Amino acid sequence: MKKEYLLYKLAETIKTTSKIDTGLFKEMGVKRGLRNEDGSGVLVGLTKIGNVVGYERTDTGIKPIPGKLFYRGYDIEDIVHGIMTRKRFGFEEVTYLLLSGYLPDREELSQFGELIYENMPLSHATTMSILELRGSNIMNILARSVLGMYNFDETPDDLTPENQMRQSIRLISRFPTVIAYAYNVLRHHNKERSLHIRHPNQHLSIAENFLYMLKKDYTQLDARTLDLLLILQAEHGGGNNSTFTVRVTSSSMTDIYSSIAAGIGSLKGPLHGGANIQVVDMFNHLKEHIGDWKDIDEIDRYFTRMLNKEVYNKTGLIYGIGHAVYTISDPRALLLRKLARELAKEKGRSDEFDFLELLEERAVAVFARVKNNGKHVSSNIDFYSGFVYEMLGLPEEIYTPLFAMARIVGWTAHRNEELNFEGKRIIRPAYKNIIGNKSEYIPIEKR
Repeated sequence: MKKEYLLYKLAETIKTTSKIDTGLFKEMGVKRGLRNEDGSGVLVGLTKIGNVVGYERTDTGIKPIPGKLFYRGYDIEDIVHGIMTRKRFGFEEVTYLLLSGYLPDREELSQFGELIYENMPLSHATTMSILELRGSNIMNILARSVLGMYNFDETPDDLTPENQMRQSIRLISRFPTVIAYAYNVLRHHNKERSLHIRHPNQHLSIAENFLYMLKKDYTQLDARTLDLLLILQAEHGGGNNSTFTVRVTSSSMTDIYSSIAAGIGSLKGPLHGGANIQVVDMFNHLKEHIGDWKDIDEIDRYFTRMLNKEVYNKTGLIYGIGHAVYTISDPRALLLRKLARELAKEKGRSDEFDFLELLEERAVAVFARVKNNGKHVSSNIDFYSGFVYEMLGLPEEIYTPLFAMARIVGWTAHRNEELNFEGKRIIRPAYKNIIGNKSEYIPIEKR
């Protein structure tokens, strides 16, 4: 038997041995995807960090409400307005809040900023390893770089609170540097462009430093917009797939580098962190295939055909519309849309932005009419984030890594909370075996 045929034969077994009647899940009371019948998440833990609100429970079931996002009890809208009205950078402040549980005063924030900067530069060994890594996926390079940091940490397995915080700040500080360097190396190797390695600048915020290290030139509105995106994506509760992955692995008492690398692997998945790339692709498609960007009837007809799997990629999806928790609105999308409008004006792309806003409105309306299932949907942050990244002049290769650059804050905060619960227990849900003890072992000579 040739090895190629054996591989094919083994692959074919997946189709049968992995097939389970979906009706059994309901019959046996299994919450597939850890989701209840009404679409809400199964309660598996408690947290003080983030709270995602999109509905409220009533005697008659779930009632959709405007979305809210809270960081340590603070409404994200209040946080953003408090920062943006003063036109200052706030990602460091939000990082401090999520890690510590309280807002810093001026002196604490200043010292924290210095601590971030001190940890941003990479060691010579880490820099060289990035230069030597090959690959076209920055998320993969980021995961490998994080795992490699274990070897340069003098106390990588120390789980004391002091060491947990030290490691958390180190990772948060170094993600921007790793991602910027990794892209410039990829750009050099795969696109035959010149290689630039710029060291962090102590006078710049995380958002400014990232843009400086990546491409050097940027406007203040560019940096403020990126800062807002980092704030909005820093945390989203303990139930999102990547954060839950970090909590599950952390409950085994593994080191932070292994746990965060697992979170990166989760976020890399197209059903989680890669949605903004899909929105950009869809938007470019719609710009080409809709003749009049202001014709509501033409837009509605095309969206109807998309939902009926007749055009575009024929998946029946409108990317950036709908969310697992948010129903009437995603507060992150509302906050980003406001600054995105300002950015589009600066970049001379207001016509495209107006078209995107109209697409958002019509997608929600067409979804409600075509599906007619009573389900409330709205745009999510991905509907605007991809277009914003594009206006900032950022390459698609770093869209998902930028998500990780923000979410590393939530990951580390949740890891620290998981490790410091009283009465620690490894997360170990149950799976029901539906074969049972029926198979008898057959000696190899009789098979």
